[in-house]
Amino acid sequence: MKIKKINLSIFLTPKRGLLVLFLMYSGLSFGQSESKSFTISSEWQDLLDEKLSYWEIFMGVPHSTVALGGYPKSENVHIGTPLGLHNDPKNVFSTAKEKEKIILKITGEIYGGLTTVTTFGNYHLRAKFKWGEKKWEPRLKLKRDNGILYHCHGEHGAFWNVWMSGLECQVQEGDMGDFVTLVHARADVISTKIKENLYQVTGVKDTLITYGAGNKNPGYCHIKKHNEKPNGQWNTIEIICVNNQSIHIVNDKVVMVVRNTKKVINGEEKALTDGKIQLQSEGAEAYYKDIQIRSVKEFPERYKKQIRL
Repeated sequence: MKIKKINLSIFLTPKRGLLVLFLMYSGLSFGQSESKSFTISSEWQDLLDEKLSYWEIFMGVPHSTVALGGYPKSENVHIGTPLGLHNDPKNVFSTAKEKEKIILKITGEIYGGLTTVTTFGNYHLRAKFKWGEKKWEPRLKLKRDNGILYHCHGEHGAFWNVWMSGLECQVQEGDMGDFVTLVHARADVISTKIKENLYQVTGVKDTLITYGAGNKNPGYCHIKKHNEKPNGQWNTIEIICVNNQSIHIVNDKVVMVVRNTKKVINGEEKALTDGKIQLQSEGAEAYYKDIQIRSVKEFPERYKKQIRL
């Protein structure tokens, strides 16, 4: 929310002055609850509550068509001044209850990221997802788009002034489960170059191809065949990360296998085995529920049968 100017002199008694300074420099806004850390275990645990207690919001650059006064906007939302941390004036991310179930609503009106406060490694994440109806500029005439970023690291806004560096399980119409790399992240997928700027898992004569983080590597790999349900129906999306490997699962089918996850910063390559989880707002109305996580030491047997690791 946008904070009006406040006369701090009314607060600056010896005791209150310290409180005000703490609020100013801790990045908290008045009226906003503080996010909480999360301790992972081998049992399923809910990451979603009504107050989004385990998450923080970072909002990107509003498109020029957004009805929002007092903030800079841009025709190109990849550049400009982002709204920043803890500043969601249009309530792009919100929760509601439906039959006692907590639902996360993402309007998509402004690009943004809902990011876990906690860093996770060796885990199994699962969530229910479905599309809403609305779409917004700059993707008004494009496919509905969203995504689950994982192994996120570094600063907010590293990619397009909104998302962090990391790996992505794509959530896009017809492409649910595709693999994307952002900024410093790099990984390998057994796949094929179909043509310029089109790479895909085909299952036929695929080879190990490196994606992301420079050296003219591609940054996007398509799944072989989509396994998503018609718009408006709930899909189950899962991401399982074990050491430097991960798999994307859509409605109980493994659609992507990612190997040798790394990050490359200033030319130095390091293992990328953990990070924060980030849910995107990217121009389309979307809903999540039953967002849960648990720690794992290996891939479950039922998925090992579908993959070659």
